[in-house]
Amino acid sequence: MEAGVSCGSVHWAEGIFEAHADGLVLYGRALGLCHTESEDVVQDVFSALLTLGEPPRNPPHYLVRAFRNRALNRRRSLWRRLTRELESHEWFEPSSEPHPAEASAMDELARLPAEQREVIVLRFWHGLTFEEIAEVTGVGQNTAAGRFRYGMERLRKHLRINEDPTFAPCFNS
Repeated sequence: MEAGVSCGSVHWAEGIFEAHADGLVLYGRALGLCHTESEDVVQDVFSALLTLGEPPRNPPHYLVRAFRNRALNRRRSLWRRLTRELESHEWFEPSSEPHPAEASAMDELARLPAEQREVIVLRFWHGLTFEEIAEVTGVGQNTAAGRFRYGMERLRKHLRINEDPTFAPCFNS
């Protein structure tokens, strides 16, 4: 444990970890990291969080921003990049047999350009606004919204949303 952080003072971090770790691993997958790399980055982010000694003002935003920065740094490594590209066909590792609609959605999400996939994951799984997504990704708010819109249009087209009511709640809002 880091100097200056006692066992009794990290209960706040435990709750933040429980609430956000899985979503951050998924975000790492959307950024192109393999599952274990995503978990490593989550570990790095929470190790850094513990050194703060108290919760950040906006923990979800802090976590997404810190995760993205560390993930992008990790991606710069040539060997990891080669490994990631070889494993890219399995970037969603289902824990059980997925519903056919879920499998189709995962496949199509994996086919989106990384920028569109990133914005969709941040919007749906992390509940960020376009303003927050713009701040996290370093692009303009309109660019973030456009990436989301184009990605969703592509998903609607390829998933044949109008023919399968399974997808209606996600795409008809």
